[in-house]
Amino acid sequence: MDKTQIVTWIDQAQPILVAFGLKLLGAIAVFIVGRWLINLVSRLLGAAMSRQNVDATVQRYLASLISGALNITLIVAILGYFGVETTSFAALVAGAGVAIGAAWSGLLGNFASGVFMLVLRPYQVGDYVQIGGCEGTVVELGIFGTSITAPDNVKTVIGNGKVMANDIKNYSAHPYRRVDLVAQLAGSADVHKAIALLKEAVARVPNITESPAVDVEIIEFNEFGPRLAVRPYCATEHYWQVYFNTNRVIADTLGAGGFPVATRPVKVYPV
Repeated sequence: MDKTQIVTWIDQAQPILVAFGLKLLGAIAVFIVGRWLINLVSRLLGAAMSRQNVDATVQRYLASLISGALNITLIVAILGYFGVETTSFAALVAGAGVAIGAAWSGLLGNFASGVFMLVLRPYQVGDYVQIGGCEGTVVELGIFGTSITAPDNVKTVIGNGKVMANDIKNYSAHPYRRVDLVAQLAGSADVHKAIALLKEAVARVPNITESPAVDVEIIEFNEFGPRLAVRPYCATEHYWQVYFNTNRVIADTLGAGGFPVATRPVKVYPV
């Protein structure tokens, strides 16, 4: 190979490389501008839905769906800019979609469940729920799964198909919920006095509701003596504070009232 041939090849390749470089720079520019426009559309859409008081759950779901569709459109446009036949690409994507759908039927089930959940609205962002065997506050209702934050601050993502296939408990659906606690009394204790003292003391626990008022009643008798159900009511966000404070009040009240400690009765066997 002589120097003349090398120079000839360089001269022939130079226009091709320059044209490809310009196209590549153009594609990068289109991608940057396209991504900026997609983010702008997402922000404008979010602002418009916020002005219309659209629920946060619906906003995030529609934003995820529209953003995904626009990103796919941007990729197809860039490929068309490079001269790739987009109709063939669309057919390829469709065929791949069928194959992926058959292999990942669970994801399609999660997607379908997400659509039904968006329509039925069993819960929304900010609700405290128990779904799919997990409990926590809903952070996001996505296309395929629901994200919640557990009480120990652990993020958990549950597939929407699993959510719809099991029971859904929404603790935020009503303005208050009941805290179920018990107080064990000895068999010799004055039950009426204990009930009166506990009702008065528990009613002073912060963040419990005045209506319905706290319930303190005999729930059962066991080998130790009468067992009292102590049931204050509170908003969901105050549940654990009321739960722990009420337990402390039960112990302090019964102790200050001089109630005997409930102990197992001694069995006497005949000689």
